[in-house]
Amino acid sequence: MKTIKISLVGTPHDYQHGLLPIIIRALGYHIQWVKPALCDLQIRGPFFRQNKKRYRWLPRLVRPFASNIELALKDSLGTRSNLPLSIFHTAENIRHDAVEADYSISFDLAVHDSTHFRFPYWMEMVDWSHEGLFGNQNPRFGQLLNIFRMMRPLGKDFLKRPRKIAIFSSHLREPRATLVRASERFVPLKGFGPYFDKDILDHHQSGFNKLDILKDFAFNLCPENGLYPGYYTEKIPEAFVAGCLPLAWADTNVCADFNPNAFVNLEPMSWQDFEPLKDIINSPAQLATFADEPLLLDAPSIEPMKDFLKEIVSQALS
Repeated sequence: MKTIKISLVGTPHDYQHGLLPIIIRALGYHIQWVKPALCDLQIRGPFFRQNKKRYRWLPRLVRPFASNIELALKDSLGTRSNLPLSIFHTAENIRHDAVEADYSISFDLAVHDSTHFRFPYWMEMVDWSHEGLFGNQNPRFGQLLNIFRMMRPLGKDFLKRPRKIAIFSSHLREPRATLVRASERFVPLKGFGPYFDKDILDHHQSGFNKLDILKDFAFNLCPENGLYPGYYTEKIPEAFVAGCLPLAWADTNVCADFNPNAFVNLEPMSWQDFEPLKDIINSPAQLATFADEPLLLDAPSIEPMKDFLKEIVSQALS
């Protein structure tokens, strides 16, 4: 088994346990996590600060001397002369070219560039075991997202559940605050998570999983944090897999990933102060139409992502 030395810069704290490292291991490589100066491949995350000013704590006139000393030390320690291959990988609503890198992985649609691969975050939460990939987890929800479940209709079970909305959130910054106020005008709403329970430090320490809670709700308010073509996270599919009717807030290109007839998109209702939601929720006939719709019209595959990473790793070690 070949070893590849990888460094992480600006990635989430749990990135080493995420899907991308799992794929690299599945390709037959052992990963050795190293400092940037020693790596074959550098993965740059959304928190990477490329243009951070150096030595700001020193007086301006002294900064050039500090820089010269640093260069002299690097020369004496024999640091690498060639730059490692780099990937910018973001699960945030940040554009694919926001961080300079040789390759990028992001949400962005319609990027005609062979060095970019679109891989929305919801796919990181999918159970890929049917394609021979194991090890990713989705602890906040309670299970991985099953493709075959998402390709089946939602079903009528949600029609028998209490007509209430659940929302999980650590904040009510916009658009969430507006959507909460609009939704609870028409149907009771209950919130879960750090914003609603101050004893919860963060969503990783909530003490519950979303799947168990959603079983008692007909609807899940699950807005994206922002609007951008291609930016669709785990929120809509988690609501669907839990048997709820998703009440989403996403741009109209969401049809690139999900069947738009399988959920309610609140975004086009903004100009009407969300009044159409009242008609939907109060109409048994309209609600029944969602029961017959699957969320996925085509089955995604992990193989294109594996091919993309296989070429990068091979290049990094060449």
